[in-house]
Amino acid sequence: MRGSREDVLATIESNEVVIKEVEWGDIHVGFETYNEEFDLAPLLKGLPDDMCQCPHYGYVLKGRMRVRYADSEEIVNAGDAYYMAPGHSPVMEAGTEIVEFSPKDEYRKTMEVAECNLAAMQEGR
Repeated sequence: MRGSREDVLATIESNEVVIKEVEWGDIHVGFETYNEEFDLAPLLKGLPDDMCQCPHYGYVLKGRMRVRYADSEEIVNAGDAYYMAPGHSPVMEAGTEIVEFSPKDEYRKTMEVAECNLAAMQEGR
């Protein structure tokens, strides 16, 4: 299997963020573009420690992200490959583009919570 940013369909598309994703076997693949700073912390509320519990492997094509853990923080820059262990909360800088690989089942569990939080945030506007 193969895919490119042009081939994979967008599942989220707004001025702030464009997410294109596909599942291949047991792996979730995401091509993500953040046009504005994007802090995922509000979407992670309700998960253990209010942090993402899904491991992610990826590569930063452009930009930079800050990854917070309970006891540390790291910066991942353009050109860096990364692994985010369970128990993280990322903040994407404006202009960041990544390609990310995650275990499908763990990713789905996280997204269920994130989608509920997003819906609640939109209702509260």
